[in-house]
Amino acid sequence: MATRSRDDREAKRRIRQMEAKRALRQEQGKRRKRDNTIAIGAGAAAVILAVVLQLTVFSSNPTEAEFAAAEAGLRSPSASPAASNSADIPSPDTAAGKTFTGELSLNGGVLGVELNGTAAPQAAAVFKSLSDAGYYSGAFCHRLTTSETFGLLQCGTKTDDGADDPNYRWGPLENTPADNKYPAGTIAVARTGNDANGNGHQFFIVYKDTTIPADTAGGYTIVGKVTSGLDVVTKIAAAGLKAGESTSDGAPVAPVTIDSFSLK
Repeated sequence: MATRSRDDREAKRRIRQMEAKRALRQEQGKRRKRDNTIAIGAGAAAVILAVVLQLTVFSSNPTEAEFAAAEAGLRSPSASPAASNSADIPSPDTAAGKTFTGELSLNGGVLGVELNGTAAPQAAAVFKSLSDAGYYSGAFCHRLTTSETFGLLQCGTKTDDGADDPNYRWGPLENTPADNKYPAGTIAVARTGNDANGNGHQFFIVYKDTTIPADTAGGYTIVGKVTSGLDVVTKIAAAGLKAGESTSDGAPVAPVTIDSFSLK
């Protein structure tokens, strides 16, 4: 029991750090996209900078100083999550009761996939819509974890730094495991920490049995499973990580891109 408690505490600490790093990256992206308004008069300058922190789970670890800064930002009103879905989110009715099957190609390797519109109709509707639109072609799988009880590949970002569109957000959480266990082959939805409406474009593929403690919003929506070709992901994991901040959490040593993602 003591070992399990230590593992749970370590997993929770790792997730908090992941969220903090993501927050800083989102902030940097928004800074680049917005113009700074500078008014100069009588030798004094006033700079107005508008930043909304967006925290998405599963990104690489920050330094202690970065973590403290991002954690402080979480307590500000501007970090409050959105309470409703974005306007372009499809209705769950388009997937309710349906099963979608298809293929996900990563670096030329093909995984057979199945999405469950009965257990997770909103999530299945979103990923069917995005795949039909060709959104994932050329997208990145930017993050890999390789610890003993935490093995996943996170995909779906258009940039290799893991940034996601903060204007594309949806919920609710669906089909979350009561025991916090995500078996090998699980396909689940990455989201903003502590936000049940914080799902976006990104998803993760679990390649070994993994435990992810729930946060204040709950667990992570399991939208489907890998039906064949999971070895494509295990081989990516076996190649290891780029040298950097962590020995078990970071970017794959060789870049991983999505060639295509098709569902029918």
